[in-house]
Amino acid sequence: MSGDSDCTRTSPSVESPSDNEFLPDQPKYVCSLSPDLITKAREELQEKPEWRLRDVQALRDMVCKDYPSLGTCLDDAFLLRFLRARKFDYDRALQLLVNYHTCRRSWPEVFNNLKPSAIKPVLESGFVTVLPRLDPEGRHVVCIRPDRWTPSNYPITENIRAIYLTLEKLIQSEETQVNGIVILADYKGVSLSKASHFGPFVAKKVIGILQDGFPIRIKAVNIINEPRIFKGIFAIIKPFLKEKIANRFFLHGCDLNSLHQNIPPVILPEEYGGTSGKLDISAWNELLLASEEDFLHDFSPLVLPCDSSPHDMLVSGDADEKQCDDSLRGMKPQLYYCY
Repeated sequence: MSGDSDCTRTSPSVESPSDNEFLPDQPKYVCSLSPDLITKAREELQEKPEWRLRDVQALRDMVCKDYPSLGTCLDDAFLLRFLRARKFDYDRALQLLVNYHTCRRSWPEVFNNLKPSAIKPVLESGFVTVLPRLDPEGRHVVCIRPDRWTPSNYPITENIRAIYLTLEKLIQSEETQVNGIVILADYKGVSLSKASHFGPFVAKKVIGILQDGFPIRIKAVNIINEPRIFKGIFAIIKPFLKEKIANRFFLHGCDLNSLHQNIPPVILPEEYGGTSGKLDISAWNELLLASEEDFLHDFSPLVLPCDSSPHDMLVSGDADEKQCDDSLRGMKPQLYYCY
């Protein structure tokens, strides 16, 4: 973790964009992207390799100037995640970084003691895993299976912790930062009683994190085997999703052919009409559990400017918070109707 003394450094001059100024003890950044991904990052994310380190330094300077007590990592590689997620728009990248820490502070049930060993029962249940093969666009497929969760064993927040740690592990890869991820959610066997655990508070928090509080590009969300109850949930949640994200939801029902139009059978397990063998969760579990040290960072409490509040920081995600609360209060009756 970089100290306050790091914040006294200035940005590299515009005349020498390729120069790199490193913070004391900061790991030297070495790009791991292939030539094709460098080209893709330039075209899709406005990332210019010759300006990359200057852009990182600019974001670092903004953090140090506006949020000197943010308690965030200031390494090049870490800050690059936020720049890439917001297409190198400094202001939006800074907002995302602040939102990232605000989310962590505001939901202690999820973020306290957040490490793989603490969610081992969730991993062993198979609730969330990552398929071993990438899709044709070079994206990991995150598979979520709510039917593997038994509510009497542990609260729903443990599932959210497991998903969050999975995303944290995936986003360490520069390839994932550029390509994004795909989600496959299998709602087979999800009952009304289980769905009721995903109430207004949890729904709003999860949406806020995925849209405005985490530096990952979600390129598609494929829902399969969804019961009628899910359509009621989605109808309520959809107005609070950004249009770009809402348009990336695909509801396939039991139609595997429809799913295969989005995710090819060659990378899918047999359970979803694929040809890559039975779904095996052990490889991902072992990888995540072996990454314990990656998650032992000390995220200091977020200190905001005197004229700001956590609500102000999450402008994009919570602008219509009251409307969201009012609408979500009607969730339970609609769920009963759909069920």
